[in-house]
Amino acid sequence: MIRVLFVCLGNICRSPLAEAVFRHNVKQSNLENQIEIDSAGTGGWHIGNPPHQGTREILQQNEISFDGIVARQVSSNDLEEFDYIIAMDASNIENLKKLTKQFPASKVYRLMDFVHQPSVMDIPDPYFTGNFEEVYQLVEEGCTHLLHFIIKQHEGIEQNK
Repeated sequence: MIRVLFVCLGNICRSPLAEAVFRHNVKQSNLENQIEIDSAGTGGWHIGNPPHQGTREILQQNEISFDGIVARQVSSNDLEEFDYIIAMDASNIENLKKLTKQFPASKVYRLMDFVHQPSVMDIPDPYFTGNFEEVYQLVEEGCTHLLHFIIKQHEGIEQNK
């Protein structure tokens, strides 16, 4: 099982959006039995809450399920247990580095690292900007490229299309 964790600040906007979009893409590729997806925040302010209303609305508009997604805080165990830790921006990576002395740099990425010549490297936080559409477009692009990357890296996973 390949394990992917999306990380943002509060785990109510960007990372649950990425979790839902990536889960949708994985399901459409018939890989849901081979790739496990979760999200978490570096802060604990919203633990137990559903995704932000703006996140829920943009997912509903795009017919993407967010069932079962609830905010939680990232732990040092997550850094060991997940194969890919996908941060939404450089600030989240800096926050992750504070969790452990054995920071697993080889498996921590920004989502836009997977996009060839991205328009931005850091996905803006719609909690502050209010622009959930822009964030959705960036997350969708990043998740598409991330899935292609994982398929290429793990040639043994089977796509049953």
